[in-house]
Amino acid sequence: MTAETVLHNARIVLADEIVEGSLVLRDGFIAGIDAGAGRTGEDMGGDYIIPGLVELHTDHLEGHYAPRPKVRWNPIAAVLAHDAQVATAGITTVLDALRVGMDEDADLTLADIRKLADAIEDSVQQDRLRADHFIHLRCEVSAPDCLKAFANFDGDERVKLASLMDHAPGQRQFVNLETYAYYYQRKLKLTDRDFKVFCEKRMAESARNSAPNRAVIAAACRERGIVLASHDDATTGHVDEAIEQGVRVAEFPTTEEAARASKEAGLGVLMGAPNVMRGASHSGNVSARTLAGDGLLDILSSDYIPFSLIQSAFFLGDVVEGITLPQAVAMVSKNPAEAVGLADRGVIEQGRRADLVRVRVDDHVPVVRTVWRQGRRVA
Repeated sequence: MTAETVLHNARIVLADEIVEGSLVLRDGFIAGIDAGAGRTGEDMGGDYIIPGLVELHTDHLEGHYAPRPKVRWNPIAAVLAHDAQVATAGITTVLDALRVGMDEDADLTLADIRKLADAIEDSVQQDRLRADHFIHLRCEVSAPDCLKAFANFDGDERVKLASLMDHAPGQRQFVNLETYAYYYQRKLKLTDRDFKVFCEKRMAESARNSAPNRAVIAAACRERGIVLASHDDATTGHVDEAIEQGVRVAEFPTTEEAARASKEAGLGVLMGAPNVMRGASHSGNVSARTLAGDGLLDILSSDYIPFSLIQSAFFLGDVVEGITLPQAVAMVSKNPAEAVGLADRGVIEQGRRADLVRVRVDDHVPVVRTVWRQGRRVA
């Protein structure tokens, strides 16, 4: 039997315009878009209907599994808790970021990460999840065990994205050692002497491991069809290296110089939605609003606050001149979907998946009222 749903009296955010009218959903896909009041069905009360959001880099899952030092939650329960949080924030497709390569601040092990990946796979197979889940491998290339951890995902078809990152002092995000000290010395509660030893060790590991690990992972991703991302590029030299390695997404460039070089090279420039909302990077790097105003921003990620993704989409047009709501929505739906090859979603268009979010805006804050994935209500 054909399953059909009509959503009428809605403001439908299309790729380049907003249409008032109705959407027809049939068998999990968008079957029609009708302007005007000609149809009846479920009354949306004039609310916005936008495409389901596509999240490429969220670090939230690990926190659900290890909510306190030395505490481990049931991995399936952790996945379900994370899934509920992202889906009710309007995210219908999520690439769960799992770390590959451990450093001194890691409370998790390689075995823990594989448990989480297995819990995602099992939950997909058992149809437990509201959102569509894939995996993003955050590869800490300076870590001695990076390649061993990466090998744990050999043959895992759920991996869609891998990012190359180096959080050693003096590198990329932490070129400024004062910023690094503020973040790590406080977090690890180290004395000045112990912190100096810690930094020397991390810098030596970076010098020894980063270049060969980048090369091996880049080659493996090319062979397996995994999209590759750079992370925290700061200079044109970093961008040149990324291009040589086959990178397609530039995650969180730390300077306008790197963002511009990435954009000119055809890479998708990704920044954090919390950066948009705060007006600044928490690490003191370039503002995402600045990049948006200069036409250098393509994709937004919720990073560490899932709800920030939809919040930033409705906020960006208010604070950056020249950005429309359809353009801002594309940064959280169409553009990230295209960046990782998910061509069946991310825009409201006939024949695409009926991944949709009903949104009302109250006092400049989007209120997620209903979420559909493949035409089925999930939140």
